[in-house]
Amino acid sequence: MTDELHATLEGVGERFDLGEYEIEAYLAVLEHGELTASEIADRTEIPQPRVYDTVRSLSDRGLVELRESRPMKIVAVDPEDAFGNVKQSLEDLISELEARYTAPARDTEAVSLVKSRSTILRYVEEIIESAEYELVLSLTPDLLRRFRDDLAAKVDAGVSVDLLVTPQSHAPDPEEFDYLEVATVARARRGITTPVLAVADGNYSIYATQDALRDDRDRYGVIFNRSALGFLVSGFFGTVLWTTAETLAADGKRRPFPRRYASIRRAVKDVRELEGPFYASVTGRDVETGDPVVVEGEVQTTRFEDSEEVASLNLETDDGVLEIGGLVAAFEDVEAQEILLGRDGIPDRERF
Repeated sequence: MTDELHATLEGVGERFDLGEYEIEAYLAVLEHGELTASEIADRTEIPQPRVYDTVRSLSDRGLVELRESRPMKIVAVDPEDAFGNVKQSLEDLISELEARYTAPARDTEAVSLVKSRSTILRYVEEIIESAEYELVLSLTPDLLRRFRDDLAAKVDAGVSVDLLVTPQSHAPDPEEFDYLEVATVARARRGITTPVLAVADGNYSIYATQDALRDDRDRYGVIFNRSALGFLVSGFFGTVLWTTAETLAADGKRRPFPRRYASIRRAVKDVRELEGPFYASVTGRDVETGDPVVVEGEVQTTRFEDSEEVASLNLETDDGVLEIGGLVAAFEDVEAQEILLGRDGIPDRERF
């Protein structure tokens, strides 16, 4: 570290290194504009013998002026003048420190536990930003407003957004809030115990209690850092939360084909809700052997339960009809990890 930078850091630190007595005296003088030492003692808990040392310390920092009269008067300096040079020093200091900053490597652990509200919000923002084609979220109304612009940008970019707002009683009125600006489908769910969560493209995800976002330090958030374990959060969202919510707005026909999916449920719902024919290219694993596979063909039939616990596609492939299930599928032939769905023929995977 250069001597100049070291000196700047010391100077900024000294200006803000105020003790309790100095803070009390400074705020009292600021409020009244001008006080005597005796008046400061009367208005604060500073002992009379300590007042003079305290105000002289404030004077040395340029925060007050001492007018030698009988009695001596302590006059507040305009904060714009008192801190003007510090403001510039801080801006210069930040620029120089940023030039020296080396960003730490991203935590590569599959699962991380965080308790800081600001950290949870940062991860939610990052997950929204990282979504390339599919995003599911459970947000409070306050968080919906906070991330409104970010979600609108994702919708404009063609990302499929399933948005759950909770509690329902506090959700914006659809007559007054344009949900289709920020979501492909929006629902609302009763209950303040509904967690806050976000999943990008089926893997990078966060799960947090609503209490954790009220600055309750005993609560927590769990990050699945671009891990396949994200399907746990996505599955919980799709089968437990989403199915027990009321639809606010839906416009599934807006997104063009071909479409890319991390969720078998969303792919099946689109096939069932829109007119075919449909063709699919599926990247996944053979359920029996676990070997990676890519299967392609025309969608013949679908299987879907209202509870959304069961969802699958039957594809007519060169090897016959194969049943495609979601992550951790057991009864189907193939576990789908990524699905490309087209309407005019099998999608060209190289374009994605």
